[in-house]
Amino acid sequence: MTVKAPSTNLQLASELKGAAPTSMMKSAEQRSLRKNELESHAASGCRLRVSTEPHHANLDRKSKANANASPGSERVSKASSPTKSQAGAPTLSAPDDDPYLWLEEIEGRRALNFVERQNDRTLRAFAGATFERDRDVLASIYDRPDNIPYIARRGGYLYNVSKDASNRRGLWRRTTLDEFRKPNPSWEILLDVDQLAAKEGEDWLLNATASLPGDHPRTIVSLSRGGSDAVVLREFDLKAKSFVADGFTLPEAKSSATWVDPDTLLLSSAHGDGMATTSGYPRTVRLWRRGEPVDRAAVVFETTPDRMWAFCEVDRTGKRPRVWFFDQLDFFNLDVWPGTETGASMKLDLPSDIWLQAHRDWLIVKLRSAWRIAGVTHAPDTALGMSLSAFLAGDRNFTVIFAPRPRRALQGFFWASGKLVLSILDELRPSFETWTPSSAGWSHEELRGLPGIGVVDVWPLDCDRSESNGDLLACVQDPLTSPSLMLIERSVSSPIVLKQAPKTFSPEGLVVTQHEAISIDGERIPYVQTGPAAESGNAPVHMSGYGGFGLSMRPYYNSALGKLWLERGGTTVQANLRGGGEFGTRWHDAGRLAGKKLSHDDFAAVAADLVRRGVTEPRRIAAESGSNGGILISNMLTRYPARFGALFCTIPLIDMRRYTKLLAGASWIAEFGDPDKPAEWEWLKTYSAYHAARPSQNYPPILIATTRRDDRVHPAHARKMVAKLQVMGYEAYLYEAAAGGHGYGRDNKERASFQVLGFRFLRSKIGWLDEEA
Repeated sequence: MTVKAPSTNLQLASELKGAAPTSMMKSAEQRSLRKNELESHAASGCRLRVSTEPHHANLDRKSKANANASPGSERVSKASSPTKSQAGAPTLSAPDDDPYLWLEEIEGRRALNFVERQNDRTLRAFAGATFERDRDVLASIYDRPDNIPYIARRGGYLYNVSKDASNRRGLWRRTTLDEFRKPNPSWEILLDVDQLAAKEGEDWLLNATASLPGDHPRTIVSLSRGGSDAVVLREFDLKAKSFVADGFTLPEAKSSATWVDPDTLLLSSAHGDGMATTSGYPRTVRLWRRGEPVDRAAVVFETTPDRMWAFCEVDRTGKRPRVWFFDQLDFFNLDVWPGTETGASMKLDLPSDIWLQAHRDWLIVKLRSAWRIAGVTHAPDTALGMSLSAFLAGDRNFTVIFAPRPRRALQGFFWASGKLVLSILDELRPSFETWTPSSAGWSHEELRGLPGIGVVDVWPLDCDRSESNGDLLACVQDPLTSPSLMLIERSVSSPIVLKQAPKTFSPEGLVVTQHEAISIDGERIPYVQTGPAAESGNAPVHMSGYGGFGLSMRPYYNSALGKLWLERGGTTVQANLRGGGEFGTRWHDAGRLAGKKLSHDDFAAVAADLVRRGVTEPRRIAAESGSNGGILISNMLTRYPARFGALFCTIPLIDMRRYTKLLAGASWIAEFGDPDKPAEWEWLKTYSAYHAARPSQNYPPILIATTRRDDRVHPAHARKMVAKLQVMGYEAYLYEAAAGGHGYGRDNKERASFQVLGFRFLRSKIGWLDEEA
């Protein structure tokens, strides 16, 4: 059992997609970003996302227009325009005077008419012949047959989902480890999602699967419409390669299921009256037996509607199966209850702000705040271990497994066949340790054979920890070195390269360097720069950052930026902002709640440092980020407009007054604060760019892009911000894809289209012409 708040079943994602999961269960926000990393760098088709026409077919048609055509001075339609006195509304002084609430109606006719006009305007401006060329180049990279097929093992098979130009929605397939070692392995196709979607007339994408360990043939398949987080659950027979007639099925909802035995599920689902929290996530866990209507399934665990969600896992690593129930209080706090499939027995006497793992008879806890126990005070970010049975009997004499330092932080941990693997960043350099418990104590050693620079991910090969023989997978890469997938047998052997990703751009003449900027309060802010060795003084810079939810940003190999920015002479910069997890809880908390504004100051400080060092000029800096990073980019618009030439803001969070009322927004209060509490609105309004934007400023051009099927971050954040900016006379563009969930598209071509549209906009607005590139 592995948990980092908040969690879902990582086994589902890793078994289904074969994607390289992080070393612990990550938050929804973190999983989404990790998904984008893996898809962008290996085109593996990772975890988590209706219209009658695929939206990017429309994009393809519109791209025939002249890319240099004037977009005109289109504003919000006259019928929907605010009054003259409302032209700058909403404002900080009148935050609830919002004339654009109608744009929150996702499928409302008036809102969709607005979106259609905005899409047409944006595509006429930036989707010409050059766009088509670059989109096809990038899509062909994502569709390459020699991309790494990330895998996960269950029973004797390795599972993977593959997407390419012929299978745009994906093939769910499997093979053996011996076969996988071959240059061109043969695969057994289990489910063709394109065929399924065509047959059923649905916009299906494969989201996750859940199976019993071993060779049990039945699987719960999660199908997503257009990439949304909400899914339809259906039982699938691996031997027959078909869905089970009269098997387990559940209508669309935010759901997951865990097998108890071949005829029983534990269901965590928002489906049904009173079954959702205010965040839209499951409020209960139900014991669902075969043949039983789901509305009669017994509720065996529940939380209150104001909390985030309730879920469970079945742990088979001990002498008998255990069920762990979790009451997710908020994004960073949860209560843990052991029990059986019939319910929980008792709440563990532990702090709520922890990461926790149990394996066999061992318990590991990573603290988020200081904890005094058994006469000892343990610092935040300390990891503690002890016997689970001893803990349940009242013992509190923990062994310190990891002790943090100011710039050395634990990033995650997991178990593999009795060994605990720690993932550590030490001054942003990766290292890994294995710890082995016994009745005589704990022994540990470094995981050998992996580089101490670049980006290194390590995770267990097996989906279910009860099946693990200790085999691990590792992925090694850096901004100029394509990923290598390695096998570490039994957690002790030297890594063996299983697959090498293709080099998708030329690194000739490029170097990777590390630097630090000094932020507004004197804090050192690291950043990684990739580009030509010689400084020109006006380099076209693509700058990115995130700064939220404790997520560490690392310099991955990025095919899109490599091919379409670096190879053409540009420079990329990735900033490690406060709010992330690079240096532990201290770093995260400094950029959380009232401190979120500091993470934006950090980003602006890096932009200024690039100018100070002679790398570029402000007008040549193009900045991009998404989701939580949407707050970042929109604040660069309103707080630091003079430091940037253009801004690309994707699937963004922007309106901090109403975010808790839109889709999953209430689940993020622990990261940002509650706008309904006056004291917390006082800090939230300092970075609610939707309210801070005002007329007669020198704002740089901005493109805000989102997707209609994003049921996590509401598309109204993007719609409303663009509407307000345009009414005030600013150069602002909207692009809204019809599908893609909290991501960039349902398939490789759509994802390439989304990204290339952003690149075309950025390059145009910073004056980086094709001839110059």
